[in-house]
Amino acid sequence: MKHYEKLVELGCFSRSDLATITGSEAAANSLIYGYRQKGYIERIRRNLYVAISIETKQPIPTRYQIASRLFEDACVSHHSAFEYYGYANQVFYEVYVTTLNRFQSFEYDGATYHRIAPRYEASTELSRGVRVSGLERTVIDSINDFEKVGGLEETLRCLMLIPSLNPDKLLSILAAHNSGFLYQKSGYLLESLRDNLNLPESFFTECRKHISGGKNYLMKAHNNFVWHERWRLYAPADIRVITNKGVTDYDAI
Repeated sequence: MKHYEKLVELGCFSRSDLATITGSEAAANSLIYGYRQKGYIERIRRNLYVAISIETKQPIPTRYQIASRLFEDACVSHHSAFEYYGYANQVFYEVYVTTLNRFQSFEYDGATYHRIAPRYEASTELSRGVRVSGLERTVIDSINDFEKVGGLEETLRCLMLIPSLNPDKLLSILAAHNSGFLYQKSGYLLESLRDNLNLPESFFTECRKHISGGKNYLMKAHNNFVWHERWRLYAPADIRVITNKGVTDYDAI
């Protein structure tokens, strides 16, 4: 139990962390073996361990703290970030992690961790030991990837829980993505919730300036879509219908 309190403080740690604590690689290996045998720690994946509560027998760090420790640049993102902020309609048993480092999806303690490759450089926020994408980045990234992560209905329901957004931050993230199609999707979806999100007309005017000349569909599954000239986009006539009755007619995935 000599080092247990320090490991509890760390929550999640690597073999090199243990070598620093114990003073040598050999001592770290011995501690790993002994503490795993006693149930004080568990192996999450290669070179990553977690402290286990003696009282509850459960991991001490949250899934979001674990995700943040996978790599130095690991960032909780997309629907998982909505969950962390308290703006998720439902909690998934999946954790989405944006990182430059490749890894195969893996499961630990009932949650599956998935990698998402970053498309641009963006700052992250650190809160209670969790590295997480900022709210506006989470919104734009989620709109960009809703067909892969969460689906359209869940993304909309998350957006409906947000009290307000910073239009300048949204535009900054959109500029970083540098995608005319994403300006289209974001403008169309956020305009349907503009009153909830307190977004000014100037935000949508700026979005429209970056729309490409082609015609696009909001998503691949496009039953009963109509043409929206303002956004040069084929999409549901009223996006709010999806959240009112589900996505039976507009299956998002």
